[in-house]
Amino acid sequence: MNAVTESEISRIARVLPSFASLPTELREAVVQQMTLMQFPAGASIFREQDGCQGLPIVLRGRVRVARRLPNGHEVGLYHVEAGETCVLSTSCLLGGSSYGAHGDCLTDVEIAVLPTALFDRLVAEHRPFREDVFHIFGERLMRLMELVEAVGFQRLDQRLAAALLGKGQRIETSHEQLARELGVSRESVSRQLKHFEENGWVKLGRGVIEIVQPRALRAQAAGGDAAVTAVTEPPGTRP
Repeated sequence: MNAVTESEISRIARVLPSFASLPTELREAVVQQMTLMQFPAGASIFREQDGCQGLPIVLRGRVRVARRLPNGHEVGLYHVEAGETCVLSTSCLLGGSSYGAHGDCLTDVEIAVLPTALFDRLVAEHRPFREDVFHIFGERLMRLMELVEAVGFQRLDQRLAAALLGKGQRIETSHEQLARELGVSRESVSRQLKHFEENGWVKLGRGVIEIVQPRALRAQAAGGDAAVTAVTEPPGTRP
């Protein structure tokens, strides 16, 4: 755990533009109190029921936020990429509540943490910071609403196709990891992937999924007729 420097504050200002206009007193407080933390891939940044110690800002890496369901499955809520803040952390800070989900590092991660007391002070004293926080919070809330709609109204084949398309042409993952992300059983994902492979849309390997017919998957994700799309699409077309 290290203190932030002026150069790192400039990096943070790309996420929270209000940092560039901090008054001298608040800027000095940020330099003195904000910390940098590093986590290896696979580590947990926070767990369900943990108290929130501050606002994490991801400077490097990728974090997956998920919630464990009563049946033992997980549903992925969202990813926090480099240059983003965590909406669940913001919610916990604003509401004084504990975490209702867990955040795990998909890669090596570096975060800057704005401690709770300083977060409260910036919200109260620096209007641009307050506007940044609520703007980002609102954007992420809209994404969560889209997730709820997808989980509640889309078929598994649509959700799986969309998930694959969001990961690139060659995906290094397991059926278990995809199942956790979608909040379903591994067997359900394996059956659906086998169906995709039989249609010629993907090629399955050990720990690898290669997208062969991205337009067919896009049609499937949209709920259209993927089989018709796949007929006219040359193999190996990039997503």
